[in-house]
Amino acid sequence: MKTFFVVFGTVFVAELGDKTQLATFLFASQKGMNKVIVFLGAALALTTTSLIGVALGDYVAKFVSPNLMKTIGGILFIILGIFMIARIY
Repeated sequence: MKTFFVVFGTVFVAELGDKTQLATFLFASQKGMNKVIVFLGAALALTTTSLIGVALGDYVAKFVSPNLMKTIGGILFIILGIFMIARIY
């Protein structure tokens, strides 16, 4: 269960204010839009992208060590963060 809560918390915080959440917010805010359909579409999309992430992670893990994957992931997050800060300022 610990892994479940760590993954849930990480993805939940990462998605807050994300483009995906903003797009879902905009769809749901349209007058006459069926909120249940918006929710189901967004939930299915997030579930599908998560499935792809799990499948690719499992596949790549057969060729790359977990430590190297963590290092590469960390470096990519830092690079993306630098690009985001550079675009703001």
